[in-house]
Amino acid sequence: MTQWRDICEVAEIGVGDHRVVRVDGDSLLLVNLGGCFYAVENICTHDGGELGGGLIENDTVTCPRHGACFCLKTGKVLKPPAFEDLRCYPVRIEQGWVQIGDKPIE
Repeated sequence: MTQWRDICEVAEIGVGDHRVVRVDGDSLLLVNLGGCFYAVENICTHDGGELGGGLIENDTVTCPRHGACFCLKTGKVLKPPAFEDLRCYPVRIEQGWVQIGDKPIE
């Protein structure tokens, strides 16, 4: 069963903003895309670089180290040098709080 973790109030992350958060020891990138929140692992699958400092455009994030690009909604690789998708985590809004599940979506 998924355990939900309170991360922040919804108003703390505006549309188009993001934040790096920790859930049970995992570093995650939480992004507000048009009022919908998505969470993916914050580590590039190509070489372990952090994605939180990368360029976020529309629904993608580009790794600042080597340019691998991923979809923030699905975790899918959109551009090499990465070939392995990112893990995505469930996100929900409960009573004005953004919550992230403790296990990746399978």
